[in-house]
Amino acid sequence: QVQLVESGGGLVQTGGSLRLSCAASGRTFSSYSMGWFRQGPGKEREFVSAITWTGGSTVYTDSVKGRFTISRDNVKNMAYLQMNSVRPEDTAVYYCAAGRVAGTAMTQARFYDNWGQGIQVTVSS
Repeated sequence: QVQLVESGGGLVQTGGSLRLSCAASGRTFSSYSMGWFRQGPGKEREFVSAITWTGGSTVYTDSVKGRFTISRDNVKNMAYLQMNSVRPEDTAVYYCAAGRVAGTAMTQARFYDNWGQGIQVTVSS
């Protein structure tokens, strides 16, 4: 088990940038894939991006490709989501998640068993 805490959210203008951070506790962080999910107003939680435990493979939902970058630092037990060229439709509560998952399963929330509390990102138009 790992405990996850997100930070770095807030209000940003359209076209701006924001970096979300996810701090993990526990000695087994490097054995987990990390994912970012989001839930917008009145919407269901959706997949944003994920990275394997080694950082060697990443996956993104189509709407953020070329704009968002996921990364991790297994020494610092941190995961990040760099958000560039943000749009109003990126407004959501963002969650980081950890799971022993790989391949296409990394896009599915049900395969992650550790979640942060979520952090608000608001993009103003």
